[in-house]
Amino acid sequence: MSFRSEFEQARDFLILHRSDYNYTYSHFQWPQFEEFNWALDYFDPMAEGNNNLALWIVSELGEQKKYTFEELSKRSNQVANFLKNQGVQKGDSVFLLIENEAALWEIMLGAMKVGAVLVPNNPLLSQQELKDRLDREKIKLIATTKKHAEKFDVSNSSVISLLVDGELPGWTAYEKCYQESNFFEPAEKTKATDPLLRYFTSANTVKPKIVEHSYGSFPIGHLSTMYWIGLRPGDIHLGVNSTGWAMHDWNNFIVPWNAVATIFISKQERFNAKLILDTLSEYEITTFCAPPTVWRLLTQEDLSSYKVHLREAVSTGEALSAEIISKVYKAWGIFVRDGYGQTETSTLIGIPPEEKNSFGTMGRPLPGYQIALLDSQGNKVDAGEVCVSLKNHPWGLMSGIDGSTEYYHTGDTAYVDDAGNYTFSERVDGIFKSSDYRISPYELEFVLKEFSAISEAVVIPSPDPIREAVPKALVSLVKGVEPTRELALDIMNFARMRLSPFKRIRRVEFMEIPKNTSGEILRSELVALEKNKRIAGEKSPYEFWEEDAKINLGETWAQELP
Repeated sequence: MSFRSEFEQARDFLILHRSDYNYTYSHFQWPQFEEFNWALDYFDPMAEGNNNLALWIVSELGEQKKYTFEELSKRSNQVANFLKNQGVQKGDSVFLLIENEAALWEIMLGAMKVGAVLVPNNPLLSQQELKDRLDREKIKLIATTKKHAEKFDVSNSSVISLLVDGELPGWTAYEKCYQESNFFEPAEKTKATDPLLRYFTSANTVKPKIVEHSYGSFPIGHLSTMYWIGLRPGDIHLGVNSTGWAMHDWNNFIVPWNAVATIFISKQERFNAKLILDTLSEYEITTFCAPPTVWRLLTQEDLSSYKVHLREAVSTGEALSAEIISKVYKAWGIFVRDGYGQTETSTLIGIPPEEKNSFGTMGRPLPGYQIALLDSQGNKVDAGEVCVSLKNHPWGLMSGIDGSTEYYHTGDTAYVDDAGNYTFSERVDGIFKSSDYRISPYELEFVLKEFSAISEAVVIPSPDPIREAVPKALVSLVKGVEPTRELALDIMNFARMRLSPFKRIRRVEFMEIPKNTSGEILRSELVALEKNKRIAGEKSPYEFWEEDAKINLGETWAQELP
């Protein structure tokens, strides 16, 4: 049986039985093969002679660019030949810092065809964060735009520097790719276990950890995500999130094309809720996936004044409130369905298509995944850590998981009800979400400790109506330093210069950090205390927020969209 038919059989099964969760869950089986290259074995055969729209990019000014599946197949062949002729080989790393330009999709496909490793990066990363990534990766090629070119030192002749939107000294113009043949012959086979994607994501360390996905884990694993969204061939799918994160690569690349659906891109410099609503109303978009921050902002508008064409609407990143789900249903007659996954995984749990009795929860385990809640002793419980059984060797999990263990531990806790629906509780390691980004308090604390007036700092999530939570620094000062508004501003500015905008400290409270008798910081108690303070609307005399101080720290939340 060919790669294509095995993959497509699994895909078609999920599409055909999308409305019958119990049957789909009990009968679905992952396709199994040792060699697999999604771009060569699936995309190219699917795209041959396929003049249906694959990619549709619309700018804020209404300028449109459209590409068919066949066009992108041939254009990515040209990119693959260019990369091959530049010396990019299987296993080489391709560093991407590109926003929603058509070249992004062509390069991702082309790099896959030569067996390269994609290293996506978000435009909001600081200079220090980019340097850290470049230092930790052996980069063969950097691809970016004029807007970001100055962030890179291209004097190193061993790194190929590719500029996708024009010409600059020291950079190779992307247009040269189109001088290559649109027929590509791969030099060698790609194993399903070969590395495809490397993401830098927050962890319980002072630096982001690297999460690697293979040529099998990402495209095959995200069949579960395709099922959860409810995508069908011919759909027009709008996914709202920025480039450089795993969500963009499945929401606006792999998952829609798994279903032979059109990827619709609403290209914005800054997020604009009214523009998204205008887009949903003007264009016949059938499926829509956005993080909770987006849904919260959309529901601040008069949804009922927009007539949309949606059949499916989903959200992932954190739980949506009943209020938001209700507002969308009253305006559009459609339920927003929640889903749960991680950078380390595809979507593991979700409310299935056409389900109407699971709202307020994450939903149920998706086809291909067996989920258990375990306590600290490894016993199955009704409230515990979300763990994925490795018994059936599921695709969709990051590389490097010890196959001799019984479960992959997510680090998230949840509880399950009698109907089998899971509800998220909290992280077990202190990591939290802000504007749908995963934030490591340890990374922020490491930066704050460099500030000379700070003796000790603890970063916790502080509840926020738009971002769900924002980073708040609890700060103990060195002897002789007075806690003032001006000092709080200095600390926020200090962190801003060293961190991405979505990580920056937005609230500072000066205090003595409480500890137990062993000298351990009572982090969970501090988080609980902060939640109670926000519910009661209380603030201490030595607590300062950037909005209260009328602090202008540059970028607004709208630039932080994941």
